[in-house]
Amino acid sequence: MGKIKKHCKTLIVIALVVVAIVGLVRHFHIKNFHVVEPGILYTSGQPRNMDYTRLLYKYHIATFINVRVASEHREQNWYNEEVTWMRENGVNYVELPIEKGDRFPDEEIQDKFLAVMAAVENLPVLLHGSSGEKRAPILTAVWLIKSEGLSVEETIKIVEKINDDRKVTEAENEFIAQLAN
Repeated sequence: MGKIKKHCKTLIVIALVVVAIVGLVRHFHIKNFHVVEPGILYTSGQPRNMDYTRLLYKYHIATFINVRVASEHREQNWYNEEVTWMRENGVNYVELPIEKGDRFPDEEIQDKFLAVMAAVENLPVLLHGSSGEKRAPILTAVWLIKSEGLSVEETIKIVEKINDDRKVTEAENEFIAQLAN
């Protein structure tokens, strides 16, 4: 019976260590974070809690751009936390809503995004949405082609990297290709 108790205690200690490690990794890991252009543009999923502070101090983010639509704000309480944090820390906050599932920004959203990116005082920018939707990578493609002059092929490689190496769909490929025209 003594060996069983000792074995159970060992398993409990191992389980606690694993839980602590997972917690620390999450604490120091911003979901779907990608560097597009150092000092200029970064993308991520929805930041949480201390993510905002880490992004400000490590990357000096001057502007957060949220691509989620208003109806998504009610899904969780992230919106109030985000807006409050931005106000308290003097960080620019821009909403450029792109419908969930659509992923393709209209001309007005594209123009607003390019205007934010063109103003030096807004840089660096963090462009974020929710981690399951691929709106931020597609809006990144707009900037890469229209402002940075990248080719369609170069842009697709970057979009795929931001998408965790998921190949672009035919619709995404067509959208990116038409940006070059």
